[in-house]
Amino acid sequence: MFPETVETERLRLERLGPDTVDVYEFYAITSSTEMDEVTRHSTQTRHETPKESADYLDEKAEKWESGEGAQYVVRPREGEDGAGEFAGVTGLGFQWDKQSAVMGLWLRKRFWGRGYSGERAAALLHVAFAELDLELASPAHTPENEQSKRAIEKYVERFGGQYEGILRNWVPAEMTTTGEPWNLHRYSISQDEWRAAVDDEAIETPEVRVSYE
Repeated sequence: MFPETVETERLRLERLGPDTVDVYEFYAITSSTEMDEVTRHSTQTRHETPKESADYLDEKAEKWESGEGAQYVVRPREGEDGAGEFAGVTGLGFQWDKQSAVMGLWLRKRFWGRGYSGERAAALLHVAFAELDLELASPAHTPENEQSKRAIEKYVERFGGQYEGILRNWVPAEMTTTGEPWNLHRYSISQDEWRAAVDDEAIETPEVRVSYE
């Protein structure tokens, strides 16, 4: 149902799962102290054991097969600093009854500040709209996450989307790193808005290529 790989000029997104990612490499990244800062504003937490990483990969593979979610490893392409490295994880969570997808991302700190958030957003929007014919895609950030706020606002404006508002106590306490409910600032981009932006020659949008093999 979902593309195995998605490529832009600088990034390659590869399906996240136990048969595509080495569990010990994944554990080395997700168990590092770096993750405390990387995921401070997300529900992702540091992994304590290789088994936790293996279970995580299995869970993402099951959601892929069931159509609940499409998660990808983010890797810089040739010519980029750190080409081929595991830079982070991105993906779409699907709400088929609403014809919509929720967008997510975390990146290792060394890959911050390169504009990768907007470029992988272009890749995910292509999957959501051109490949899956959904009607809406929605990114979000916590009120304290200024870095995500700037990145999201930039690509939402580029693709003609809008700010929807704040969802109070939207993230349950058991899913947060603070043990308290989190608010979320939600945005949305419709398929019509996306197509208008992609077709507008005055708006620079990344070229996206997908493969199902």
